[in-house]
Amino acid sequence: MSPWLIIPLAAALSLLLTGALRRYALVRSIIDIPNARSSHTVPTPRGGGVAIVLSFLLALPILATTGVLPWSAMWAMLGAGSGIAVLGFLDDHGHIAARWRLLGHFAASIWALYWLGGLPAISLFGLELELAWFGHALAVFYLVWMLNLYNFMDGIDGIASVEAICACLGACLLYWLGGFDSLIAAPLVLAMAVGGFLYWNFPPARIFMGDAGSGFLGIILGLFSLQAAWTSPKLLWVWLVLLGVFIVDATVTLIRRLLRGDKVYEAHRSHAYQFASRQYGRHLPVTVAVAVINLFWLLPLAACVVLWHMDGVLALIVAYVPLVLLAVRFHAGELEKP
Repeated sequence: MSPWLIIPLAAALSLLLTGALRRYALVRSIIDIPNARSSHTVPTPRGGGVAIVLSFLLALPILATTGVLPWSAMWAMLGAGSGIAVLGFLDDHGHIAARWRLLGHFAASIWALYWLGGLPAISLFGLELELAWFGHALAVFYLVWMLNLYNFMDGIDGIASVEAICACLGACLLYWLGGFDSLIAAPLVLAMAVGGFLYWNFPPARIFMGDAGSGFLGIILGLFSLQAAWTSPKLLWVWLVLLGVFIVDATVTLIRRLLRGDKVYEAHRSHAYQFASRQYGRHLPVTVAVAVINLFWLLPLAACVVLWHMDGVLALIVAYVPLVLLAVRFHAGELEKP
């Protein structure tokens, strides 16, 4: 099978599976009921992210067999992705204590890094630094944070899907322009799988992604960035720039809640995007704004790194400063006023 045939098939499979999962959730009453910490007001089926997981994971062995994805990357994504998805699925259907979830997150991250070879040398203001074991440990925490922040940011209709599609398609465009064609296939397949789900999740959403899908996207996107860094160290910064909206909002919110002494593992709705959705009274303007920021701010800066050799750290700083100001402007991490 041609690896490029997988791309439309992933989209079609995800589209059909999401519809089937929605019917299953309605029959089994797997419904997200709004509460005081919710950003939605209508009871909505959840668990649709399983369609993304299955569509992408089924494609991985085919991509590896046809030679467009290294087997080491395939095993990293298949093992870690399926583990995180199963853990999220179980949590969606019941409750798993935070300590056991975190243990599973670290186990999945260590598995993935074993197959990828850990953290490669990173470029820092023109220097390439080999961090050895410290770098590998840092990469584990990076993956754990990525999967958790993606879970935190999946709080309004379409936002997690739009972010994943923008990051993946943006990276694929830059890979093509920069001569890194060997890295294109997997992010492109994931973008198509998320696109099939987005048909059902676009505001107003008819089904939610659930922890199975959001955690899965977080760790896979993190793995894409590390896999790319093994090809060229500057590509790690490219991914960090492209994912800036989620990284900044989640990190600013976490820091401000930690400084206030909140229990950070408890559910809340104090992210900037959640305040913004309440201010505008709808999810759609915020989700569209995320796409606009990705397209007109973050993608051009990432292109500067790939095409015009802008230092990755400098690009990250330039990209993040306005995003931090925007997060503060929309009260990220603040207590919600009655």
